[in-house]
Amino acid sequence: MGRGENMADAARPEVVMRARPAVRFAPSPNGYLHLGHAFSALFTAEVARVLDARLVLRIEDIDLARARPHFVSQLLEDLDWLGLTFEEPVRRQSEHMADYAAALGRLDALGVVYASRASRGEIARFVARREAAGTPWPRDPDGAPLFPGIGRVATDEAGDRSDCATRIDMAAAICALKRPVAFTEVGPERGSAVPIVAEPGKWGDVIVARRDIATSYHLSVVVDDALQGISHVTRGMDLFEATHLHRLLQELLGLPAPVYCHHPLVRDAAGRKLAKTLASVSLKSLRDAGATRADIVAATGIAKWRPWCRGQLRELVSRTFPEAKKI
Repeated sequence: MGRGENMADAARPEVVMRARPAVRFAPSPNGYLHLGHAFSALFTAEVARVLDARLVLRIEDIDLARARPHFVSQLLEDLDWLGLTFEEPVRRQSEHMADYAAALGRLDALGVVYASRASRGEIARFVARREAAGTPWPRDPDGAPLFPGIGRVATDEAGDRSDCATRIDMAAAICALKRPVAFTEVGPERGSAVPIVAEPGKWGDVIVARRDIATSYHLSVVVDDALQGISHVTRGMDLFEATHLHRLLQELLGLPAPVYCHHPLVRDAAGRKLAKTLASVSLKSLRDAGATRADIVAATGIAKWRPWCRGQLRELVSRTFPEAKKI
């Protein structure tokens, strides 16, 4: 968004008010759940109670190289042990790859994606050379270098493209929107009744379909949220910046915009967010060591946020969407 543009120029989020709101908890089965997951699930369930919303579970298992059946069965057991009941059936992303392929086809028809054969190593070497020459390379919100545009495959090039990733052409995508878009955030750290103008350009030409699985987190979640009728997306604050990109994809695909509610993260003694990659202690390990449900619930700190959900969240949602039914 340029400096001369303001909220009046932006397309406000078109939130479709369904017969009943819906929220979702969407873990990836590439490891055991930890306290951070427990907090997120309990927070989402609390939001569902406040909004009288459907509580939906989605298994985000598009990464078939890392997803494991025993992680799925364990997370289902952990969630049941926590006393959480979700709507049936549970959606597993790996069973709906055709939905993501259809969305990718729509983006291709709009002329806002392209194929690239550039590998991570090639990208890293390109950026390293530029930075060694004294040119700082821009980073995306996660700290990764923006894609430099190398290895792009010509649209009329024939032959096998199985070795290609599909990337969003950010300049073309923003141009296709005609005007900026916005999203509404009601989370405890950034919540406001004033829509936030999305800035997807900060992500550059991000991958929307990996070469190995033909989709991506970004593409699959916006498709699933629409298909499952999710009205309020609850997720960790570490995904707040991804919302800028997700709003772009929603607008390009003609999908409704949910309300976003990014919650605080559970951190370890060093201040790092809990993560499977850091081998954070799992709920399974805590349970095996004798922890009770009450112990886990207390350890998550969810009690601190229940008054917020029942007070400020309810008020923010009502103020932001006065035309919605009273909750």
